[in-house]
Amino acid sequence: MISSGQRHDSLAFVPLMGRLRIARRGRGRPRTRPGRMLGDKAYSSSAIRAHLRARGIKATIPEPADQARNRLRRGSAGGRPPAFDPVAYKQRNTVERAFGKLRQHRAVATRYDKRDFVWRGTVDVASIRIWLRNPVHDLRDTL
Repeated sequence: MISSGQRHDSLAFVPLMGRLRIARRGRGRPRTRPGRMLGDKAYSSSAIRAHLRARGIKATIPEPADQARNRLRRGSAGGRPPAFDPVAYKQRNTVERAFGKLRQHRAVATRYDKRDFVWRGTVDVASIRIWLRNPVHDLRDTL
């Protein structure tokens, strides 16, 4: 999903999770529920965490300092801190590096295109150029 440049990405989180399809290696319909969601501190809202909990998806999202302070300030009423797996969180760097490579292409980073389908085509061309420079035999090995 593509949002306006000034809007926060987390606003599109719930609709994006509704459209999620994870292909199976063999036959069968795609899964609609991932096992884990890796997100940065911007996705640490109570609404996002509640949505993931309701769908049975493990959340690996660090707790921002202000949320931790507010929780501690409330004492026992603040509850315990959300679970966080630092080993799983390190896998996010693969996605961040991919976005970094895409943003090296000026047309992707600046997004001057008025229409979203033109910008998506620009992202596709940039992705193909990146892949041609360093082809990977099986994309699943890198994920």
